[in-house]
Amino acid sequence: MTVTENAPVTGPAPVTRRVPVSRGYRFELVKLVSQWRIRLLVLACWIAPGLFVVGVGRQSTLPADTLFGRWMHATGWAGPLVMLGFAGTWALPLLTSVVAGDVFAAEDRLGTWRHLLVAVRSPARIFVAKSLASLTVILLLVAGLAVSSTLGGLASVGDQPLVGLDGHLLSPGDAAGRVLLAWLAALAPTLSLAAIGLLGSVALGRSPMGLLLPPIVALAMSVAQMLPLPVAVRLALPGYAFISWNGLFTSPGQLAPLLIAVAVSLAWAVLATVLAYVLFVRRDFTNPAYDGSGRRALTLGVLPLAALTAVTVGALAVATPSTGSGIRQDKVQKSLATVFGHLYRLQTEQLHRPAVTEAQLKATAACTKSDGRSAQEGAGNDWRCVVSWHLPGVTAVTGTAVYQLDITSDGRFVADGDGPKEVNGYFLVRTSTGDAPNPLWQFDGNVDLLETH
Repeated sequence: MTVTENAPVTGPAPVTRRVPVSRGYRFELVKLVSQWRIRLLVLACWIAPGLFVVGVGRQSTLPADTLFGRWMHATGWAGPLVMLGFAGTWALPLLTSVVAGDVFAAEDRLGTWRHLLVAVRSPARIFVAKSLASLTVILLLVAGLAVSSTLGGLASVGDQPLVGLDGHLLSPGDAAGRVLLAWLAALAPTLSLAAIGLLGSVALGRSPMGLLLPPIVALAMSVAQMLPLPVAVRLALPGYAFISWNGLFTSPGQLAPLLIAVAVSLAWAVLATVLAYVLFVRRDFTNPAYDGSGRRALTLGVLPLAALTAVTVGALAVATPSTGSGIRQDKVQKSLATVFGHLYRLQTEQLHRPAVTEAQLKATAACTKSDGRSAQEGAGNDWRCVVSWHLPGVTAVTGTAVYQLDITSDGRFVADGDGPKEVNGYFLVRTSTGDAPNPLWQFDGNVDLLETH
């Protein structure tokens, strides 16, 4: 029996292989770094912070209203901390917006989804590849901010000890480790904003609102931190991790708020990423007019994050001992006395007086808010404190100093000396080698919102 020419040829069907995630990741990473705006951002993050820190180091005035800004002439380790404060408020939300907030929406604007799906053949792998590429670029940008500002500070000022938020001196090695930990802690809220950017990019399609979502959320979190919120609500917001690194620079460290804030931020990052994944794999890619998920963006996006916040607030309200603002009179007095005791020793060393210890000084503080006419708790610039201390060999109080305190809602305060002039009434002290900055004139401190003692 012979086979005719028109007889169909039978055989095994061709096997369609999906592109591995590693190849998709490399492809998406190349697409990102080939964009001119991404290249400019990388270049700016690796150069601009260092130039800024060097420029400030050469000026006579300092950003004293910024945390650690008053120490930028004293040590190079203050520069990366000043940059971290700026980055958490402005730079990191914008960077996550440009990278993660546009990684899916760009395909909608260009109309290239069908080509990508034909090449990769797996929406799930496309999502993983794009997410990993975005994460890589964001980590590169954050590393640039940290490394550049650190190198700029060390090059312009040097590797000197850093004064912590409780007034004690941190050795250069200790300061380096804590600066690194502070930047690592800031990665957690950065990842949560990046995940929100992914969610907005998937859910809102080519709409510019997806691109704006991370900075809008970050701005809302910053505004919320300025309000007199209860401690449990404050800690339940992922943006608190951008400021809770302050606790690394006290001794002992105020680590409980930091660890809680990092855990909350990571929970937001995981949930927002999962929601973005669910929306993406359920998407109808056959519709060329697709422009966002509409109502599903609300039900699968906003509502789960709101529920996570509510659950976190409830859990923290039960687990944490502090209530209200967490800023009580006894905490303020204890924190101020501790900072004063450490800085008094620093001033004693400047003036070449006999050394004294904090135990010998026995510094105490008596603080009142609004001259006692209101509740003695909460943030505000109406705290007035009188610090008293002893000198070795003298049983009675040998000195007092007055301070005006401005306490923010997150527990940070600025103490402004109000006399006597020889102690804290002037910004310079006369030493045997000339005038030097007076460490007791104006300084920063931190009240532990969860402190129980």
